[in-house]
Amino acid sequence: MNPERFRIGLCQIAVRLGDRKGNQEQVRRWMERHYVPSELPTALVLPELWDVGYALDSAESLADGDGEEAAAFLGDLARLYGTWFIGGSVMARGKGGLFNRSQVIDDSGSLVAQYDKVHLVPFITPEDRVFSRGEEACLFNFAGMRAGSIICYDVRFPEWGRVYALRGCELLFVTSQWVRSRMDMIHSMVKSRAMENALYVAFVNNVGVTGGLDFGGHSLVCSPDGEVLAEASGNEDGLFVEIDRRRVEEAREFLQIFRKRLPRLYGDLVREELP
Repeated sequence: MNPERFRIGLCQIAVRLGDRKGNQEQVRRWMERHYVPSELPTALVLPELWDVGYALDSAESLADGDGEEAAAFLGDLARLYGTWFIGGSVMARGKGGLFNRSQVIDDSGSLVAQYDKVHLVPFITPEDRVFSRGEEACLFNFAGMRAGSIICYDVRFPEWGRVYALRGCELLFVTSQWVRSRMDMIHSMVKSRAMENALYVAFVNNVGVTGGLDFGGHSLVCSPDGEVLAEASGNEDGLFVEIDRRRVEEAREFLQIFRKRLPRLYGDLVREELP
């Protein structure tokens, strides 16, 4: 029988630009300071590009070959603590170029899924000039719960969140580097993705000044009805949130948002060009 209750850990660290070893040490210290053992299946979530940040000018030299160093590092911690990691994302070199890549590490330390960011930012930190775009969604079995991972700018595209929901996603992880001055915006989108798809959303953000930008922290977990179950501060922080998958089932049965869909009316959603 699959468990009904799970736990999410929000690992809100201040990512250091271009400093892979320093950021790994920050994750180790976070575990020593914040980790609390539990019998519940637990997933710890890191910020976007937690390994080197948006060091785009040095991407060619910094990129981790297939993300292997990051996966090995998180795998060691996963085995040590008996927990999953949603490895935020890392700067990875793969077939076809460089990628902003999320990694999913299970509690045995194995890399079980990965996701190359699909929607690349064209402004502020113009990653679309550096990274290649992914082409696939990322869904995986988190100890019996259907989960998925997306990255930051992806959350602006409700169609993408709906694709995950239609494929059975019950818990959507959103890792991010979002600036402090626009936290209300990202919180609104995170809550909307949760409500419109009747699923949990766990959002984890970078915090502090990195590369001249002030990132806002305030990571949070939303329930399937958009309730904020817990929210981190605007500084380095860490907290745990318990969730119950039955709330997903109850919300979807009550709202009937998938049963009442009318796909024949939604053709404009997949048009390549505006009318």
